[in-house]
Amino acid sequence: MESAFRLRPFRPGDLEEVMGINERCLPENYTHFFFMDIHQQFPETFLVAEEDGRVVGYIMCRVETGMSDLRLIGIGKKGHIISIAVLPEHRRRGVAQALVGEAMKAMQQRYKAKECYLEVRVGNTSAVSLYRKMGFQVTQTLRGYYSDGEAAHKMARRLPPEDQTADTD
Repeated sequence: MESAFRLRPFRPGDLEEVMGINERCLPENYTHFFFMDIHQQFPETFLVAEEDGRVVGYIMCRVETGMSDLRLIGIGKKGHIISIAVLPEHRRRGVAQALVGEAMKAMQQRYKAKECYLEVRVGNTSAVSLYRKMGFQVTQTLRGYYSDGEAAHKMARRLPPEDQTADTD
């Protein structure tokens, strides 16, 4: 008996739930101010997944101008997935994939980003696998990236997202 989730824009009233998910799921935590600053600057790319009136996951992104990680665009706009988390009991149901897909659409359509990138723990094999399935490729490995010393893969992909988000299983 699986209930369906829905995606919607983050609202300031979601802050405590989002921070709770962040603290429960990720060792990297952010301040109230940081979450609200990202929301104010890039509201279209800060989304939550909701089920039965409860926030069960979120994605928080910004758009930057810089050198292409894929060496496709030179200097241009690129989306940066800062943080994504889904409560453990709601994983493996497509929530993270849906959040990433919607955020990438907003990056491209609303902010005219040409690519998207993120950092992911090298040891987070399920996330790395999901991102590969969604068309991301490792562009760099950043040693000692996280505060506990673990390395991160920097992964990137071209936008728009419609070309590679379908299941490939």
